[in-house]
Amino acid sequence: MQISPQGKAKHISKCLELAILLEASAHKPGNVNRIIDFKSTSYEHFLASAVAIASSFECAAERGVLVSRGEIHVSDVGLGRILKNGIMDVNAWQHGGNTLLGTAILLLPIAVAAGMTSVKENIFEISKLRENLKLVVESTTSDDAINVYEAVRSANSGGLGKVSELDINDPDSINKIRAEKISLYQIFKIASKYDRICSEWVNNYPITFDVAYSSLREQVSRTSNLNAAIVHSFLRVLAEYPDTLIARKTSHEKALEVSLNAKQILKLGELETPNGKKRLRDFDRELRRAGNLLNPGTTADIIAAALALKVLDGYRP
Repeated sequence: MQISPQGKAKHISKCLELAILLEASAHKPGNVNRIIDFKSTSYEHFLASAVAIASSFECAAERGVLVSRGEIHVSDVGLGRILKNGIMDVNAWQHGGNTLLGTAILLLPIAVAAGMTSVKENIFEISKLRENLKLVVESTTSDDAINVYEAVRSANSGGLGKVSELDINDPDSINKIRAEKISLYQIFKIASKYDRICSEWVNNYPITFDVAYSSLREQVSRTSNLNAAIVHSFLRVLAEYPDTLIARKTSHEKALEVSLNAKQILKLGELETPNGKKRLRDFDRELRRAGNLLNPGTTADIIAAALALKVLDGYRP
């Protein structure tokens, strides 16, 4: 059955909203989940955030549909404005602070790319979606960059640190972006040296597609336990790629130590063996002892993006 453009955008929005809900619900070590909250951020805050940002996903998907029909150019999507509006909605619907900024930065281009991609029986061609995704992020503008800076500030995001070039908290950064017409893609290319989400953007989401999504596909086909599949994929990404949020909040050495612990748990069989389960519980407690300084938040964002691809690919729990 052929899906209408409006129906396509709504469908994409539902897929991405479900991905956030599934990611937030899984018992990933060091993260908020259905059982354990942070001091000021709870599971309910993530649920509210997923609902609040759904309209922005739909808007992004609608813009992607217009691109596919030749009605607008991909550089006119307005990705930064959509992100800023989405974060404002999230802020209005919950009081748990920054819950979705990183996830939204990864998912909104996916929404646009999905809108540009053909769909058959509610299943998207993921390889074509990835091609479109590259086009979306490389076509961003200086207006997108300015809106994203404003979105990041409004999200009160922690662990940003200070950088020497185009610092988010430097008032002169906006003026320079506007005067020199620096695109969001160019800014993320600079930030990719120290931020994994920016690195995903400028390198066509290599960890999301080639590691996290690949792992989820394999694990979901092997077991009916979605939580176990998500936890395994989370640990696999964390083991291979030190979490840059942890690195900025503490140190690169501490992030490496966390990754080595994740690798050890994978070797022990994580949720599939008694030793793995015990070490996973201990690991979770260790990550929580320092408040949320050791929260592998960037890894969680990447898993949310991989889940979005899995749901767009037809998965239903």
